[in-house]
Amino acid sequence: MDDSQVDRILHNPKFQEMVSKKRTLSWTLTAIMLFIYVGFMLLVGYNKEFLASSFSGGVTTWGIPLGLGIIVLSFILCGVYSYIANNKLDQLNEEALKEVEAIAHEKGMH
Repeated sequence: MDDSQVDRILHNPKFQEMVSKKRTLSWTLTAIMLFIYVGFMLLVGYNKEFLASSFSGGVTTWGIPLGLGIIVLSFILCGVYSYIANNKLDQLNEEALKEVEAIAHEKGMH
């Protein structure tokens, strides 16, 4: 594949749309996770008394469900990414791939 083909692929509207949507989705989910995690770390650092206080009047403290919530949230965000990638971005990926293959085949490349 020569430089002109690579340039055409990089400037292909479908390819650019696919890259843009994947980037937006990835950064959005990353920002959500970072916000939640950094918030929890700030809570640990600056309000230990709250985290050590009882959740239900018993031995369970607020730190336990909040910590578990962060772990569960990470699995949920992975599921959200997988769902969106498999149901929406894969179609766009296939369309972009067909156009890229057409560009590659123009000069007899496979």
